[in-house]
Amino acid sequence: MIGDAKPEALPGAAEDGSAGDAAAPGREAKTGAATEKGSGPRQAHVPASRAIEPGLHFIATPIGAARDITLRALDILAGAELIAAEDTRTLRHLMDIHGVALGDRQIIAYHDHNGAQMRPRILRALAEGKSVAYASEAGTPLVADPGYQLGRAAIEAGHKVFAAPGPSAVLAALTVSGLPSDRFLFAGFAPATASARLRWLEDLAPVAATVILYESPKRISELLGALVQTFGGEREAAVCRELTKRFEEVTRGPLARLASDFDGRPVKGEIVVVIDRAQGRKVDTADLEAALKDALTRMRLKDAAAAVAETLGLPRREVYQAALRLENDGPGGRGACPE
Repeated sequence: MIGDAKPEALPGAAEDGSAGDAAAPGREAKTGAATEKGSGPRQAHVPASRAIEPGLHFIATPIGAARDITLRALDILAGAELIAAEDTRTLRHLMDIHGVALGDRQIIAYHDHNGAQMRPRILRALAEGKSVAYASEAGTPLVADPGYQLGRAAIEAGHKVFAAPGPSAVLAALTVSGLPSDRFLFAGFAPATASARLRWLEDLAPVAATVILYESPKRISELLGALVQTFGGEREAAVCRELTKRFEEVTRGPLARLASDFDGRPVKGEIVVVIDRAQGRKVDTADLEAALKDALTRMRLKDAAAAVAETLGLPRREVYQAALRLENDGPGGRGACPE
């Protein structure tokens, strides 16, 4: 939990402060906003005097603690002529917490199921020179969120698009994971079926970047088991649950231990899994040369080097240089297909 505030759950949140048992696929990890209880009357937000510029304004909203919203986001919510929200109840509650008056304005729903019907209405407002705010249910719009198509449509129509940055479950999890942050890949939700999940994870396993996934608490045990199979049990990882909320929990360790810890354990709330990048394996020169010689009998040098690099988990450049050395050693060095 950030700060000393006790959470006040948004509509639909579980009694323990969680946002329910499952994250909605294809969306930013959702958590209920929080605020301080017993702190007296809510004070109305006093927006900046500057008018909101015409265009589409994407607003990042809290993933848990309501006080994480930025002043700029509150200004936009207070001044935008039209407000669109993935979940109108959640946004109304957030605005009420911060004393942002809706007045005679309207909050319209824009989500996965009505996007095709609602985009023309939003685009008409933009064409009329109005300022439009869009907020996802929680977190940063367009990160596992239906705002992507809206942003593309606004850009293609020639309208200005702005971002009011703020909370994101991806960056919050990366920050607390203790894993390398200089290069990372957000891959979203893994497929639900076991076979598709394994194939999907096999493609991610060799990526030379920290990998970040979302998962439902109902499937976290299955995901961790599949990660052990594809990434290896020794790969370091972190399971981040209920970020910024009262029952926030970060469990760190090798994937094999995490899979054991979560096996059969009842879990609630939203989950982000962060996995360390692929590390180059130590391979004997003799084993590398043997693998290259075998591959070179069937493939061109460049293709053989790429295939061996992927199989052995080595950098492609390193393997390509080794293949060139084999070629230069003479006719006995390889039986390669021509370039």
